[in-house]
Amino acid sequence: MVSVIIPAYNEEKTIEGVLKAVVASGVSDDIIVVNDGSTDRTADIARKYATVVELEKNVGKGGAVKKGLEVARGDILLMLDADLIGLKEEHIRDLLGPVLGGEADMTIGLFSSGRLSTDFAQVIAPHLSGQRALKRFVLEDIWALEDVKYGIEIAITRYARRSGIKVKNVYLKDLTHVMKEEKLGFIAGFKARLKMYWDIIKCIASP
Repeated sequence: MVSVIIPAYNEEKTIEGVLKAVVASGVSDDIIVVNDGSTDRTADIARKYATVVELEKNVGKGGAVKKGLEVARGDILLMLDADLIGLKEEHIRDLLGPVLGGEADMTIGLFSSGRLSTDFAQVIAPHLSGQRALKRFVLEDIWALEDVKYGIEIAITRYARRSGIKVKNVYLKDLTHVMKEEKLGFIAGFKARLKMYWDIIKCIASP
């Protein structure tokens, strides 16, 4: 069984499009949105399509994913960001296919032909992508998942390398996401980006 986990923080403008694509794909009826302390209509919109796990305050992406894992029923997980633009059913099937077919323990989705800025970012740092399909044990084996915050993708990638699990990159054509500077304005978005990078650096530096 496949479970879909979508951590979300103030994503009322994009989350409905993401959820519509997931529902239309028919890959799962276990769709979980973890509302990570949002102050907008994210949770209200998500309830039309998914089970919503409410967090009273923002705990960060790692903690939100852990909460989603606690209620997920599937042995295969699909992780998606809530700010995607252009998500289609074929993207979801492409991510899940190698894991369902036994070719990989995890796939990493990379933007392709979406927007230059987001495509380039993933060329530079492909292992920061939040679009992944993976076997449940991968997340369960990561210690203190809630502490890594925005470093969750680095933590997952490090686990994969150390454990020698099979990983496959999947290119997701015409998919992109809203950048922090676009969501929050340049100054607030830049500050949020620095915080994200700090979480990533701490995760990289940890033993």
